[in-house]
Amino acid sequence: MTAVIPPPRTAGGLLRPRHQDRVEDGERLRSLLWVAGPGWRMISSAVLGGGVGERAWVLNAQVPHGYRRTDPDRHLAGLAARAGAEGPGVGLMTAADVSSYGHARDGGAEAVVTAGVEVRGWAASWPEGVEGPEAPGTINIVAAVPVPLTDAALVNAVATVTEAKVQALLDAGYDCSGTPTDAVCVAARAPEPGVSAHHFAGPRSLWGARLARAVHKAVRAATAAPTADA
Repeated sequence: MTAVIPPPRTAGGLLRPRHQDRVEDGERLRSLLWVAGPGWRMISSAVLGGGVGERAWVLNAQVPHGYRRTDPDRHLAGLAARAGAEGPGVGLMTAADVSSYGHARDGGAEAVVTAGVEVRGWAASWPEGVEGPEAPGTINIVAAVPVPLTDAALVNAVATVTEAKVQALLDAGYDCSGTPTDAVCVAARAPEPGVSAHHFAGPRSLWGARLARAVHKAVRAATAAPTADA
């Protein structure tokens, strides 16, 4: 059976993050919160809510430079709860200012990207034992498609998103594959009766191609200018 593509909930698309501000240790910090609601499955490398499963929200939180807390999952869960997020979710963090982000759409696929690229390099060249940078240097990618994907296709989507990120960085003139703390979250609709999940999300599949183009445009926007839509 061919999968039916449900329409976006609003004309504004799928990803509509809300801005959140807070003060920690005298420093003003910002967060982006996307409340997806029920009916979503996500795959993520995030410290909170990572792995594969049903998730209701995604929080991308700015933390101070030189972050030293040893309980980032608890920290993110507390921030999400104070922002009103309910149920299981995904929590990402970065030292970069998340109010400057790139947002792009392509054929129903969407991506929101925050990018700190001060600390960057090639994946196969990082020295052993380096946990992460003290300066802003994290590219966080949240992407969504309005169709269900199998578990294998979700894994495929993470690979596609990462390939598109690297391509965008090279196209923007950065001699790197990313930063040592990059994180990704891909959201897809949960399966419904009578609707089959897509088995592929590689860059030459229908939704993988759309996802790749959306991520590419969002990464370019995030690394080029404050809060940009493409």
